Amino acid sequence: MLDTLPYLRQSSFPALIRAGVEILQVNLGYRCNQQCVHCHVNAGPKRTEQMSLQTMQTVLDFIDAHKIKTLDLTGGAPELNENFRYLIAQATARGVKVMDRCNLTVLLEPGMEGLAEFMVEHKVEVVSSLPCYLEENVDGQRGKGVYQKSIAALKMLNRLGYAQEGSELILNLVYNPTGPFLPPPQKALEQDYRHRLFDEYGIKFNHLYSLANMPIARFGSSLLSKNGFDDYMNLLRNAHQDSNLESVMCRDLISVDWQGYVYDCDFNQMLKLPLSLKDSVKPKYHLSDLYEVDLSGQPIAVMEHCYGCTAGQGSSCGGALLD
Repeated sequence: MLDTLPYLRQSSFPALIRAGVEILQVNLGYRCNQQCVHCHVNAGPKRTEQMSLQTMQTVLDFIDAHKIKTLDLTGGAPELNENFRYLIAQATARGVKVMDRCNLTVLLEPGMEGLAEFMVEHKVEVVSSLPCYLEENVDGQRGKGVYQKSIAALKMLNRLGYAQEGSELILNLVYNPTGPFLPPPQKALEQDYRHRLFDEYGIKFNHLYSLANMPIARFGSSLLSKNGFDDYMNLLRNAHQDSNLESVMCRDLISVDWQGYVYDCDFNQMLKLPLSLKDSVKPKYHLSDLYEVDLSGQPIAVMEHCYGCTAGQGSSCGGALLD
């Protein structure tokens, strides 16, 4: 796989300062039952990295120390971590909101029986990746048969109460472009998803998040191999809007890898760009180093890939930044 980092280092992206930490985004491991072409984590069935129970306890200690409001679980498929349920139970017992970034099909894997019901019990917000409402596009990006399995998983979540009127159970979908272009306007796309999924399958969801593809890992390597990297970067730079800078996810979020090391965002984690503190020369920080550190006012590491979050309507883990 071709490395995009050398092409991202020299950058004119504006400096960013963290406002604080309200969201702790934790990668539970790189193992996944899918192997998507756009995956910025390079996740797949053969990956073996998995967060240990000891590191999970460090996560919980950090939550206690900083009074974190939201725990955002990602992977790979975070559900494949053998201690996934333990971490959720411990976090929700503390009154923390838990989000699970779920690829949907993992809910149908052997050994996952009862997992959806467990998430109902703990009121876990499910953020489900469904890169298109068309079967051929989803299967082309994520593998043959993924679309129909995703539809089956969404129907199951609806039956359990997710996205139903009056329910506290939140089910959001995530759209990724299938190529080197920006997402269409999120509101209009959400309506298209809503009509197509309900009319054809009776599926309901709460919101759609549209995310731009990042020029890193598998997607970035594909751009380089097809000589499309420069064109895509020019697209991102030319679509940059300063108004998105105040709302990018790294302003109130930090990202933790499966070993407990800390980054400004999930994308920086994949590029191995660690969180740094001003007036410090330490090369990287473990979550256990930061129990008593106020991260507000600290600099955020930026490079060219950051234009992926500020292009057009903007893109973050919570979808578009502008209406």
